[in-house]
Amino acid sequence: MRRDNYKEVKKVLWVILFANLIVAFLKVIVGFFINSASIIADGFHSVSDASSNVVGLVGVRLASKPVDKKHPYGHYKFEIITGMFIGVMLLFMGIKIVFNAINRFINPVDLTITNESLIVLLITLIINIFVSTYEYKKGKKLNSYILISDSLHTRSDIFVSIGVIIALVCIKVGFPMIIDPVVSIGVSICIFHSAYEIFKSSIEVLVDSAVIDVDTIREILKNEEDIKDIHNVRSRGSENNIYLDMHVMVDPFITVDVAHDLTHRVENLLRENINKNTQVIIHIEPFYGK
Repeated sequence: MRRDNYKEVKKVLWVILFANLIVAFLKVIVGFFINSASIIADGFHSVSDASSNVVGLVGVRLASKPVDKKHPYGHYKFEIITGMFIGVMLLFMGIKIVFNAINRFINPVDLTITNESLIVLLITLIINIFVSTYEYKKGKKLNSYILISDSLHTRSDIFVSIGVIIALVCIKVGFPMIIDPVVSIGVSICIFHSAYEIFKSSIEVLVDSAVIDVDTIREILKNEEDIKDIHNVRSRGSENNIYLDMHVMVDPFITVDVAHDLTHRVENLLRENINKNTQVIIHIEPFYGK
């Protein structure tokens, strides 16, 4: 990712941080006011969102450092490591919520539910929808791994908040109080799922899983008449930092200049169709037919 893109990512993270802090504050205050474990759990989940934004800011700062002698491929994996750290934070938060919910099962507490508290929760839900949509669009535009991942995590908050509101409405109309800790367990499951998704995507990058399908490469290069075949195609990295290398087979009697021009055309085609930041290494081989 280009350094100016990292600057834009930082701006987005600051906006999302303040939005998440507002949402968390409102939820926790309302949760304590009506003595609801599910709302407090949802509020602390939003606090984890704000904490992840802070961690994200640190990660982006490290990832945006320029290439140096010790890091010829750059520092982009700091962004991935940051994602894993956020996953660990979510994991511990989910465990804490489970223990709190179990305590509520053993020692149930009456809830005080007001129309005002429901209105506040609806307001925070609307804020979450805005945050998730805004962050996802910016992530796609800037091709930012951390913004896209964080937006998907925030999107889970939307469904969690909807579940909490439904639970409180059910209690208000006469359902038993046990539904509140049940919803808390549901909140923890959503948090565990978010942590799993973060771990899964982060580990795939760190172990150099393939980023691009070979058939996709063949489709992009199918109209290049000078290419007889391609093989040993390898890709790694993340969506915003792709490293691709391949063997391109050509007529054995073409000149070095022609092969050199072909290499540049292939590089440009791949960057145009995949990602402008794609780093391409091409090994030219003679093709003698099958």
